[in-house]
Amino acid sequence: MTPSTRSLVIDNIGSLITNDPELGMGPLGIVEQASVVITDGIVEEVGPAGAVADERIDAEGSCVLPGFVDSHTHLVFAGDRSEEFAKRMAGEPYDGGGIQVTTDATRSAPTELLDQLVRQRLREAHRAGTTTIEIKSGYGLNVEDEARSLEIANAFTPETTFLGAHLLPTEFRGRADAYIDLVCTEMLAAAVPHARWVDAFCEDGAFDADQCRAVLEAGKSAGLGLRLHGNQLGTGPGVQLAVECGCAAVDHCTHLTDSDVEALAGSDTVATFLPAADFSTRQPYPDARRLLDAGATVAIASNCNPGSSYTTSISFCIAVAVRDMHMTIEQAIQAATSGGAAALRRQDVGRLAPGYAGHATILDAPTHHHLAYRPGVPLIRQTIGPLGSV
Repeated sequence: MTPSTRSLVIDNIGSLITNDPELGMGPLGIVEQASVVITDGIVEEVGPAGAVADERIDAEGSCVLPGFVDSHTHLVFAGDRSEEFAKRMAGEPYDGGGIQVTTDATRSAPTELLDQLVRQRLREAHRAGTTTIEIKSGYGLNVEDEARSLEIANAFTPETTFLGAHLLPTEFRGRADAYIDLVCTEMLAAAVPHARWVDAFCEDGAFDADQCRAVLEAGKSAGLGLRLHGNQLGTGPGVQLAVECGCAAVDHCTHLTDSDVEALAGSDTVATFLPAADFSTRQPYPDARRLLDAGATVAIASNCNPGSSYTTSISFCIAVAVRDMHMTIEQAIQAATSGGAAALRRQDVGRLAPGYAGHATILDAPTHHHLAYRPGVPLIRQTIGPLGSV
């Protein structure tokens, strides 16, 4: 051990979720009465309680699991849409049109304010157990503000996504193809230095399959990885397009046909569910078990945004997925950890196993069952991971 190396042990763990079946029991790789040694941020050893390191955290018999991997958020925004939410709860349907309200507020907000707001949301997410997070643009919808949003996000996470094709801005009303041309050229060029991914909203009322394909192909040519919003408000071409283009993930997946399920199961495109969005918009919940039984890889993410899912709580999303999407607690936890890692094509997070990042969530509970058993209760005692620096 070199003089600059520092080690940390999380000791006296009652139940450790490793997500590695070779390390422990069942699909979650559960190790009881365990410890985890983390050296310079990387898991070095998983073993029985009593390991020694430079620093020690006593889990006091609680459950420890990998930090949540939130693979779909929209954190760079200003303004408030609580009145829209209240109207929706009173019976008005959700159609995505409020995105322009947030776009107007975000464009007019000073950069310093947007930076402060992102920091606040990241601190909140970290307190809720998230250690790896993706952040999209999509509330600038012009060259300057899309690039500004991504530059802000890129200061906090490498998982940044250019979502210029989020909705047609009012100044391009009736000229969707012209806007997509702008997204694929000048806007993309300004976004690329700050983005890892490109995304588009493939939905009635947003953009059609041909327009989204153009965005994905332009992004791929510019060196970006591919993601897609699809099948949120109804069945449509989103899932099939995502699989055809080799997207890392297609997100929402609320309405799926049998052919959509078959396509996802036969591909490495991750189906990312956003339970809090379905909760907030009163959409029907997807049957996640249907995809899991078919062999597809699934993830759960928060979709934190001001209009349809203003939460950073992955615990809440897990509880909803278990209650209303027919997932077992174990499946939901995997989807929020290793599933999120797969959606981001990350091989270093989502597990607590040797060689993986030492990102951990310590629960104020003896088992992982409590994440669904006690919905709404703040069960995250401590989060160990990089978002704590914001």
